[in-house]
Amino acid sequence: MATKEYQVSGMTCGHCELSVREEVGAVAGVVDIQVSAATGRLVVTGSGAFDDAQVLAAVDEAGYSAVRSA
Repeated sequence: MATKEYQVSGMTCGHCELSVREEVGAVAGVVDIQVSAATGRLVVTGSGAFDDAQVLAAVDEAGYSAVRSA
């Protein structure tokens, strides 16, 4: 299992969290997503290695921007 953390900007509510969760959930290999609009924190766990670029693109597709933080 691989876990990566991102900082997402622009989220303000539960609907924002849901949008990010849906888009990131479609990335191959992702098995768990924890996202908080209050902190802007997104933690993604994959069954193996997964591509940062795909996660960042998924966040962008949801309408927000993100950077890898850990």
